[in-house]
Amino acid sequence: MTAVNLTELSLPQLEQLKNQLEQETEFLTSSIGQLKVVQTKYVEAKESLNILNKSNEGKELLVPLTSSMYVPGTLNDVDNVLVDVGTGYYVEKNVDDTKNFFKRKIDFLTKQIEKIQPALQEKHTMKQAVVEVMSMKLQQLHSQQTSSSTTTKA
Repeated sequence: MTAVNLTELSLPQLEQLKNQLEQETEFLTSSIGQLKVVQTKYVEAKESLNILNKSNEGKELLVPLTSSMYVPGTLNDVDNVLVDVGTGYYVEKNVDDTKNFFKRKIDFLTKQIEKIQPALQEKHTMKQAVVEVMSMKLQQLHSQQTSSSTTTKA
C-alpha cells in the first residue's frame, strides 16, 4: 500500500476517501457486532450446561419448538447433549466435551474481534486525519476568497 500525502489531494478526492473510510468503518463495526452476538450465544449455551446435573435429572422443563413456542418435557439425560455444529448437523457430546467445544468457539471469536479492533481504530484515525485536512483546505479556500474579494473592492 502506497502512502498518500493527504494535503496533495483535492477536496473531492478527500471527500471520496472520507466516504470510503466511513463505509469500511461501518463494515468493521458491523462485523464486530455480529461476532459479539454469536459469542454471546456460545457463552449462554455454555452456561446453560450447568443445569445438567444429577439433581436436575427427571425434572420438568419447557422444550422450545420455535423461538416463541414451548412444550413441557422431562430432563432424562444429564450426561449428553446434541450440539449444533453448523449447516444443520448435530453431534452428540458429553457435557465436558461440549463445554470445551463452546470454550474453543468463544476463544476463537474473541481472537477475531481482537484482530478487527486495531483495523477499526486505524480507520477511525485515518478518517479523522482526512477530516482535519479537509477543514484546513476549506479554511484556506475561504480565506483566499475573502482576500480576493477585498482586493477587488479596493
